[in-house]
Amino acid sequence: MAMYQAYFKKYTLQFYHPSGTSRGILTEKISWFIFLTNEQNSEITGIGECGPLKGLSIDDRIDYENKLAEVCKNPNNYLDNTEALKDFPSIRFGLEMALLDYKHGGKKILFPSAFTNGNDSISINGLIWMGSYDAMLKQVREKIEAGFTCIKLKIGALDFESEIELIRSIRKEFSSSQVAIRVDANGAFKPEEALEKLKRLSAFQLHSIEQPIKQNQWERMAKLCETSPIPIALDEELIGIVQKDQKLKLLEEIKPQYIILKPSLLGGCETSEEWINLASQNQIGWWVTSSLESNIGLNAIAQWTYTLENKLPQGLGTGQIYSNNFQCPLNIKKDKLFFNSKEKWDLKPLLK
Repeated sequence: MAMYQAYFKKYTLQFYHPSGTSRGILTEKISWFIFLTNEQNSEITGIGECGPLKGLSIDDRIDYENKLAEVCKNPNNYLDNTEALKDFPSIRFGLEMALLDYKHGGKKILFPSAFTNGNDSISINGLIWMGSYDAMLKQVREKIEAGFTCIKLKIGALDFESEIELIRSIRKEFSSSQVAIRVDANGAFKPEEALEKLKRLSAFQLHSIEQPIKQNQWERMAKLCETSPIPIALDEELIGIVQKDQKLKLLEEIKPQYIILKPSLLGGCETSEEWINLASQNQIGWWVTSSLESNIGLNAIAQWTYTLENKLPQGLGTGQIYSNNFQCPLNIKKDKLFFNSKEKWDLKPLLK
């Protein structure tokens, strides 16, 4: 059996503009990239992105880089046993990505399809970052003018009355048949206040709300999913649940309307597909979202997502947020993500 060799590089992505999230204002994002080659054909190199999110990923740990060095020192040990990386989901995904890239010739075509041939596209939602009332409304209008028919609002930065007024303003201009609105609370609601807030939000015909209360409150979340007038999507709730029986238990006990898959937080495509299969068995909807990866990670997620044939808008519109991202074939036109196979990758910033 031919042996793989690997090394990694650290890269700091710079936001064009400070971006508001539930974990504060972001100005930069660190990712680590695994380079994988094989002694049988050392001219081919696969690249994978390991992109944990500070304050959210279970592998946001002080020993992260030590673990990455260990993996790159003996990649074959982990390629044969990815379960050993269950506590480091972003490394597991990065290694999975690098191996797929290598096996397909190191050309960043991990899942060949009509999408990568340029013959089809993926529907995406427009992401509205947290900010002031005026700044968020400006973003909304820009996204809708650009052709988006589904927008996702991060809420929790303003007081609730201001957020209600913001959504009311959107609905005054655009009906639910014109623009679907998803909101993401990132666990901002107190459990005792959540249902009343959901009832008030339901006046605006929202598509769904992500994670209304903080994770690890299964009984309370189950009650909300049962009584909420707005469909609830679980996001942070899935993080750290790695065993199949625990995944099934979560879905059966909480019974959400949707779950949201973020491969960098859940351990990659294979582990995310296990979530999808269990959700489908329980009549639970789902969609895929990137988690601030560079275009390398976004490219892998988008190609994989296309193969799943989910027609809902996906959360894959983050490729234009960094000033030092890598030039790639991904393009957004209106509310669609395309792969232009005639455009080339430029990884010089990473390789220098």
